Amino acid sequence: MTAQPTPRRLANWREFEALQLDPILEHALDAFGENGFHGTSVRDLARRIGVTVPALYYHYENKEAVLVALLHTAVRDLTERALAAVAAGGDDPVRRFTHFVEAIVLNSTYRSRQSALDSELRHVSPQNRRHYAETRKHIELIALDLVDEGVERGVFVVDDIAEAVRALLGMCQSIARWYRIGGPLTPHQVAARYTVIALRIVGCPSAAARAR
Repeated sequence: MTAQPTPRRLANWREFEALQLDPILEHALDAFGENGFHGTSVRDLARRIGVTVPALYYHYENKEAVLVALLHTAVRDLTERALAAVAAGGDDPVRRFTHFVEAIVLNSTYRSRQSALDSELRHVSPQNRRHYAETRKHIELIALDLVDEGVERGVFVVDDIAEAVRALLGMCQSIARWYRIGGPLTPHQVAARYTVIALRIVGCPSAAARAR
């Protein structure tokens, strides 16, 4: 097993309260969601916040630093939530895995704006991109541990664990590109459907009923 960060105490990992963002990050999240990172100017950010451009630069070095702060805030919250979900699964490898998938999907729906920011990584410098990738790597390591545990205990059948995890995370992370709150499916309905698909990916379709 790979050592993972200690999860914070969450009252309920299935509940998504608003992230506590400073005004700059809150307005930047809106602006990036509406116009994309490239389509949002520093002047536009300053106007939204109600400050001058020099005042904005006092808090963040540049527009990229604002995006990087949003990315790291989002991934830290996701990692803590995923760890809490896994811990709630006790000693049952299937339930630990399904809780993890549920947490990822709920994050991709309830926090779709934050999750969608991953698509803006192309605008981030190589150094910041590497740093962010190292932080986000914790999610992949958790998934690898869970699938490996399931294989070792004979409840999952997977030929290539790393490839299965890449497919699983890619599937879940893509949700943020199309999901909108208020659509035909609730976040929990999406999570239920994707959990069944995830169990098929790891060769455990018979456990679908346990995921509900």
